[in-house]
Amino acid sequence: MSRIVVMGAGIGGITQAYELKKELPSAHEIVLVSDSDQFEFTPSNPWVAVGWREQEKITVNLPDLMQKHGIEFHSQGVRRLHPAENRLEMHDDSSINYDYLVIATGPRLAFEEVSGLGPETGYTQSICKTGHARTSFGNFEELVANPGPVIVGAAPGASCFGPAYEYIFILDTELKKRKIRDKVPMHFVTPEPYVGHLGLDGVGDTKSLMESELRDRHIQWTCNAKITDVTDGNLKFTEVDEDSNDRKKHKLPFKHSMILPAFKGVDAVIDIEGLTNPRGFILIDEFQRNPAYQNIYAVGVCVAIPPVGATPVATGAPKTGYMIESMVTATTHNIAKALMNQSPDERATWNAVCLADFGDSGVAFVALPQIPPRNTNWAARGKWVHLAKVAYEKYFLHKVRAAKTEPYYEKTVLRMMGATRLKDSA
Repeated sequence: MSRIVVMGAGIGGITQAYELKKELPSAHEIVLVSDSDQFEFTPSNPWVAVGWREQEKITVNLPDLMQKHGIEFHSQGVRRLHPAENRLEMHDDSSINYDYLVIATGPRLAFEEVSGLGPETGYTQSICKTGHARTSFGNFEELVANPGPVIVGAAPGASCFGPAYEYIFILDTELKKRKIRDKVPMHFVTPEPYVGHLGLDGVGDTKSLMESELRDRHIQWTCNAKITDVTDGNLKFTEVDEDSNDRKKHKLPFKHSMILPAFKGVDAVIDIEGLTNPRGFILIDEFQRNPAYQNIYAVGVCVAIPPVGATPVATGAPKTGYMIESMVTATTHNIAKALMNQSPDERATWNAVCLADFGDSGVAFVALPQIPPRNTNWAARGKWVHLAKVAYEKYFLHKVRAAKTEPYYEKTVLRMMGATRLKDSA
């Protein structure tokens, strides 16, 4: 019997634990480790931030659920990983030993890299965590009571741009419903070299789609923007040229601002030689294994992958739901091989498939593979994207509660893409 520990209970971690439990012989022990008793459905956070969802509706209590499905669960949080000892040091001073470990922690939010950034010690809001999104809703209600300028965007080094676009468009939709949009100037500030870059050098026609959406909604934007400082009510950033030279300095006032931070690896793993890169992301080979510690695998946002290409202001590459599902499946298969003393042979599909909801419509994009040149390079806009995102939320929360593992993106999003293409060609 082997003890397989999954570190992290987000979208990647919960899916990984369920898939291991389903696919491996029952003699093996599956352990899920988190820093919370709750699973949070992160993609719904933009809705929480404008009051469209209650926090309790997109969270799932895990202790009883894991016991029901035969998965050992710990929520003390990991203080430090000791890979040479096959051991997790927990915050309550206990230890958890493992034969195989899957790291699925997601990122640490690096608010400290920009002075004044973040909801806890700074002046900007965040939708990266559900608790942050709930706090942001309170700040949004203050904006409604006393309208003024809004700034939404991302900090230098950010890699997940989709939620920033989602939030500014959802915010626009909600302000129109409340009939105060005319009192709220909006500005999108991003390190991307152009609107719709998304950390992927664009996908299909995302550049023109996003520019058109911003224009239609009367939202100004600045690209190649390096945010340098935030104070109470003011955001400073430097706009650079194509050679990364300073072009113009800006100072914009705001009543409400949501800025996505850059990501780093979590404290439990950062600076472990052979395990992580300089920013703390987990190094993996083509089989999701760490080269230095081959009984350690990693999936999701915590994985180290290179940017698609150099940009004047640093940007990273996103890890989308389809990619994470593929990582989980490959990891499960390869651990099963290892348990039988066989070599791994399953590789994740490094594709980007994403649904970006705008409240009343949205954009879907598919990049197969993620890094150009691509076999598929497609994007489309329509109300169907909003409906698909709602369906994804309902499906995934059902999947968590029912311990199911079927991939949503492969079965649903790609079918929608095919249906949309047929409609467009008719």
